[in-house]
Amino acid sequence: MRILGIETSCDETGVAVYDSELGLLGHALHSQVAMHAEYGGVVPELASRDHVRKILPLLQELDFSADSIDGVAYTAGPGLIGALLVGASIGRALAWSWGVPAVGVHHMEGHLLAPMLEEERPEFPFVALLVSGGHTQLVRVDGIGRYSLLGESLDDAAGEAFDKTAKLLGLGYPGGPALAQLAEQGDPERFCFPRPMTNRPGLDFSFSGLKTFALNTLLEHKDEPGVRADIARAFQDAVIDTLIIKCRRALRETGLQHLVVAGGVSANRALRCRLGVVADEAGGRVWYPRPEFCTDNGAMIAYAGCQRLLAGEQQSLAIEVRARWPFDELRPSD
Repeated sequence: MRILGIETSCDETGVAVYDSELGLLGHALHSQVAMHAEYGGVVPELASRDHVRKILPLLQELDFSADSIDGVAYTAGPGLIGALLVGASIGRALAWSWGVPAVGVHHMEGHLLAPMLEEERPEFPFVALLVSGGHTQLVRVDGIGRYSLLGESLDDAAGEAFDKTAKLLGLGYPGGPALAQLAEQGDPERFCFPRPMTNRPGLDFSFSGLKTFALNTLLEHKDEPGVRADIARAFQDAVIDTLIIKCRRALRETGLQHLVVAGGVSANRALRCRLGVVADEAGGRVWYPRPEFCTDNGAMIAYAGCQRLLAGEQQSLAIEVRARWPFDELRPSD
């Protein structure tokens, strides 16, 4: 089965073609970072308009014919409602015109399954850490659609906390990569930030207090040399330590050995280095998507949609998207 995938949940327009036997045949991506940088964050209306402008030219970059496509997958949520409607409308219209089924894909299921695009793939079951600008979740994965939510952020996601703290430090957009780069110059011994919710049982996260702690530290030491880099280092260390503690706890409580890490923050080099140690301790391995598939992309949607369509799922002609879509509402694919 050959599937066209479309991703338009936020500020990246992604398209891809995935074949269930041959694997990924091609993908194309347009990032809106330069456009939103002027405003210091994503402007939803501008994002939607840019998806409209870019998606058809991107599809023309892919080398496929309409009669070779057996189905269309598009991101149906969660995300910015206007941006989601662009991808869903085009995906649903193409499927109708080509006479093939269409399926709406959960954005975070796409991220979770992104490592399956590689030649070496994790086998079920495993624990997944989904860590991005909008989500921080620990999930037990027993199969496609067989997910048990173990813990999630009660306020800011890790990526959101990175971006907000970067803004406090006067860094550009997107803030996460800029803060990580600045942290490399920081003194790890100068400041010690709290590791929130690690001194209590459970696998939930909370990162909003770290942003406030960073602000108070900056106000107190703003005239001292090197303070911005040292705050960036202390903040990043606190977030990574918190994620490490919770991942180690999740593997121990589930009795599983393998860990999948996906989402934009999974590209952070310091986090990857530390998580490898956690997997080694459990006698297993940590799996990541390749860097270009850590952020939003059409390939992960094409793969996830292919699995759903192979299981017989498809959407009606109605165009339905969801700005919020709880992960535990997903159904097994078999």
